[in-house]
Amino acid sequence: MTLKTTLKLTAAAASMAILAGCASNAALDEVRQTAEAAQADAAEARSIATQAQNTANQAQRDAQAALQMSEQNREEMNRMFQRSMQK
Repeated sequence: MTLKTTLKLTAAAASMAILAGCASNAALDEVRQTAEAAQADAAEARSIATQAQNTANQAQRDAQAALQMSEQNREEMNRMFQRSMQK
C-alpha cells in the first residue's frame, strides 16, 4: 500500500470510530432517559400505593368502629329485652 492509500484508510477508520462514538453517546442518552422515566414511574407508583394504604387503613378503622357500635347496640337490645321479660 502506498502512503496515500494508508492515510485514506486511516481517515476512513477514524471517521467510523467518531460516528460509532456518537452512536454510543446517543444510545447512552436514550438509556439514561429510559432510566429517568422508569424512576419517575416508580415514584408515582409509590405515591399511589401510599395513598391506597392510607385509604385501606382508614377503612379498617371505620370497620372496627362500626363493629364496636354494632356490638354495643346488640348488648343494649339484649338488656332491653331482658327488662321487658321481667315485667
